[in-house]
Amino acid sequence: MRVAGIDIGTLTCRLLVASVPLETGRPLLTIRSERKILRLGEGVDQTKRLNPEAMSRVIETIREWKAVIESHGVERSTAVATSAVREAGNREEFLDRVRSETGVEIEVIDGKEEARRTFLGIRSGLPDVRSILGLDIGGGSTEFIASRQGQPLKTTSIDMGVVRLTERVLRSDPPGAAEIQQAETLIRDLTRGARRELGDVTDLTLVGTAGTITSLAAVAQELPTYDPARIQNYVLELPAIRRIERSVFAKTQSQRVGMPGLETGREGVIAAGVLILRCVMEELNAVRCVVSEYGLREGVLVHLAQSCRVYP
Repeated sequence: MRVAGIDIGTLTCRLLVASVPLETGRPLLTIRSERKILRLGEGVDQTKRLNPEAMSRVIETIREWKAVIESHGVERSTAVATSAVREAGNREEFLDRVRSETGVEIEVIDGKEEARRTFLGIRSGLPDVRSILGLDIGGGSTEFIASRQGQPLKTTSIDMGVVRLTERVLRSDPPGAAEIQQAETLIRDLTRGARRELGDVTDLTLVGTAGTITSLAAVAQELPTYDPARIQNYVLELPAIRRIERSVFAKTQSQRVGMPGLETGREGVIAAGVLILRCVMEELNAVRCVVSEYGLREGVLVHLAQSCRVYP
């Protein structure tokens, strides 16, 4: 079965066209994969509204991607939106515009459902890792997913992502010591709350997904071009994360442009991203994070296929 999904995030929008295998334990077969940093959630933390220009950027991209989906003979497709859209007071305006201008219906998912589908994506790429603590650092929120074999999935979401933290706290370029300290305190407090919901997670393998963590894996390896095969299963060690953090905070946004491995468009939020990852790992007493190329985008398609009863 050929399926397609669009993931409309606070910072990044992603497209995936894939073939769904019928055999248990086999990952999706990617046919077409694209992503664009469109910053739909720019300013939402302060205004609680989506910016008209940001909405137009996303709608134009959805229109382009709808044509791509149609050109690949897709049988089923879906589109989901996360933190920025679910929090925006004018979200119905955005959903109506997308519907009228592209014909695409968007499903707005809450934090727990986002976490659950993210886990479906992680699991599709790491079928042999049984006990997982999934970590998805997004633009507006961060999801935690605890999975133990034979036990119900535990998920929680905190309202802190790279765009939100940058706009709320890390306003200087580069951020000063007081801003960094304020951000650390906020991240640690929110992480402690998530940990209380999840219970003891010390026996779980920390697996990180989404653009912040995959970008940090590329930066750690100083990749001249992004290579998914070099990202999947890469292990980010805490000392390496601290080294990247020092390097990032020593530079202005413009000086970060061209850093080996850093995706264009992330130079303004990578400081928040590395800070969130480092503080979360320290609060969880984790010294390493396995990186997953598979995440919400893949999980959205697994969920779609499961609803059609073609995927175990």
